[in-house]
Amino acid sequence: MKNLSFIDKVLYLLNSLAATLLLLSYLLPFISPSVVPVFAILSLFVPFLLIINLFFVIYWLLKLKRQFLISIIVLIVGWLFTPPFYKISSNNSSLNSDLKVMSYNVKAFDLFTKSKDSSNFSNGFDFISDKNPDILVIQEYYKSKKNKLSFPYKYIKLRSKKSQYGLAIYSKYKIVNSGSLDLDSKGNNIIFADILKNKDTIRIYNVHFESLRIKPNEENFGEENSEKLIKRVSNSFKKQAEQTNIFLAHEKLWTGKKIISGDFNNTSYSWLYHQISDNKKDAFIEAGKGFGKSFSYWFPLRIDFILTDKDAIVNQFLTLENKNSDHFPILSKINWKD
Repeated sequence: MKNLSFIDKVLYLLNSLAATLLLLSYLLPFISPSVVPVFAILSLFVPFLLIINLFFVIYWLLKLKRQFLISIIVLIVGWLFTPPFYKISSNNSSLNSDLKVMSYNVKAFDLFTKSKDSSNFSNGFDFISDKNPDILVIQEYYKSKKNKLSFPYKYIKLRSKKSQYGLAIYSKYKIVNSGSLDLDSKGNNIIFADILKNKDTIRIYNVHFESLRIKPNEENFGEENSEKLIKRVSNSFKKQAEQTNIFLAHEKLWTGKKIISGDFNNTSYSWLYHQISDNKKDAFIEAGKGFGKSFSYWFPLRIDFILTDKDAIVNQFLTLENKNSDHFPILSKINWKD
């Protein structure tokens, strides 16, 4: 520190803070939000902290200063023990017998957005049809006559008899069983459908965990009072913890092949993800590439997931660009060993 200029001393203090926060974030998967809900907020900023610490490593190396060690050590610990922030290589193989699964938070198909050129406004329906998934799971589904989706089988669960909003599972394969976990939430739920593919019965979960109701494009995330914002987000994380326990209890009763997909409203550095992904494969980690960014924000947030059981083979994972929602659809090709 003695040989540093005043500006570098300030930067090193900021570097130390960023490194400490990132190191603390590694504890997130092991601490339930129901215990310390405020701490869970840190999971949303892990991607940002990773980028900041990488910046400091580069900065100190260019200046030939040993201060780079604090961030490089913390980043190495994260690389060894946490899910990857960025995937360099991908798997892009394919078999005719693959099950092609797409998960998409469609934001009510953006049906309420006014478009100047209505002739080019497809609400994402044509986009989905072009991708031709075998299984399509939709969050923030909206029941509308404009719906152009064509599948022989479907299971749709609306929030109530009077509501037009809910969750949906579309399938090219016969649905032999379906149901809803009926979470105690105004806008979020978990549903499932058991599909029959050849001789296999595969359970498809469509999950939409408690929303944080953050509007990133608005000042202060859309909340004038930051204390109210923190309290509201903390309460949402507590509710996510409750919903996670409900899901895990339900999932434990199914011992067959399964796919869990949907909008987690949390990152891969969270307790929620750690609990649900335990003993499973993350399709992005298995076959994806890049950041896997699934939420439209200025830094990479991967909050939409496709998980499979350990016996599955993930042959492809893609994050698809489509501007009809604040989420990007994700698609994976999945198979199982005979």
